[in-house]
Amino acid sequence: MKSEKEKMLTGELYRASDPVLVQEHLAAQALTAEYNRTLPHERGRREALLRKLFGGAGLAPFIEPDFHCDYGYNIRVGDRFYANFGCILLDVAPVTFGDDCMLGPRVSVFTAGHPLDPHKRRSGLEYGKPVTVGNNVWIGGGAILNPGVTIGDNAVIASGAVVTKDVPPNSLAAGVPAKVIKTMESR
Repeated sequence: MKSEKEKMLTGELYRASDPVLVQEHLAAQALTAEYNRTLPHERGRREALLRKLFGGAGLAPFIEPDFHCDYGYNIRVGDRFYANFGCILLDVAPVTFGDDCMLGPRVSVFTAGHPLDPHKRRSGLEYGKPVTVGNNVWIGGGAILNPGVTIGDNAVIASGAVVTKDVPPNSLAAGVPAKVIKTMESR
């Protein structure tokens, strides 16, 4: 029989109240709290904490505090990842960013979902779907990426957009729900 963590990692319905997951969530909360207490001149310490928290990080990852995540180990960021203030990465499933990604303030990435059926939802079951962001992507302030979406290389997500479907490479997506409003030439 699969553990609740195994179910979570494979996108099946699982219970986040499982003692193993609760402990891992608390450990991530302790690391993010420590990160959020760092001072601006402590860049080395900040990077070390992100490397301890994340499942993988390229060169020079940087997140402006205040930052929050669920577990941390499902987050992978490429080289020169930057997130502005108020970033939330709910990582019950993988959250993957390519190289040279920039997130504006208050960007939220959600991998967690809950059943539509009210009886299942009330039972405490939830699931996760991965979010994948390509290389050289800019996500504007206040944007939300919902479970299961993929953002292609060189895309731009406008401020305040709510992304519910994949965004192709070299596209500008805006609105609620987000729609591609422009295709850009890649250089």
